[in-house]
Amino acid sequence: MKLYLAWREPKNREWITVGALWEKNSEYHFAYTKGVRKALESSNFTPINGMEDIEKLYKSKELFPFFKNRILNKSRPEYGNYLSWLGFKSPPSALEELVRTNGLRATDSLQLFALPKSIENKYIIYFFNHGINFLNEGYKKRLKDLKEGEEIYILKDIQNRFDKLALALRTGDPIEILGYIPRFYTKDVNKLLELNGSSGVKTVIEKVNLNAPAQFQLLCKLESHWHKEFKPFKDETFELITKD
Repeated sequence: MKLYLAWREPKNREWITVGALWEKNSEYHFAYTKGVRKALESSNFTPINGMEDIEKLYKSKELFPFFKNRILNKSRPEYGNYLSWLGFKSPPSALEELVRTNGLRATDSLQLFALPKSIENKYIIYFFNHGINFLNEGYKKRLKDLKEGEEIYILKDIQNRFDKLALALRTGDPIEILGYIPRFYTKDVNKLLELNGSSGVKTVIEKVNLNAPAQFQLLCKLESHWHKEFKPFKDETFELITKD
């Protein structure tokens, strides 16, 4: 499993892929991607503390502190509820947890997401809806009526001034906006919609967590045919500066 680290530029809110984390031969590896050079053009971005050399391949038997700090300690009293919110029946690996939560922290503008892989010729991703801070009170009321397994629908937000590829999520009748597909997936999902058609991409409610923090209340699952012409994250910013 390979995870990418993305940083959000504060002015235009663009997500820029700056690094990659993966496990190999019982070691954790981290390397910066070519996108970090674009991020460094902004005075707001600085490399990870202790990992400042962008051309170095970092290896460690233990998960790097920067990422370990984004994992909930199993001794925390809310850990059982936390696993349920994430949709896990047993404790996940460190990387599985980081994928599901995106490694969210309130203190920075960095998130993690996984490189999708073909599973029985299918593209499948799980994610919590984004953009909930911009929704009205109707969203909270509708959330109580949503059922696990219920299909929801993708709505292209073509006049979004921050992301021309933005994809909103909505319910069926009556229509209510539920938030957005995370921006780092929108280019790929738009491509799948183009290749497979609107009926070839299905999104359902995986889990509703009314008692969870807002960012963990609505877990979604998106599934589509893995088209032969499709390749995820086909962008130079995802390429490693230093090869493993």
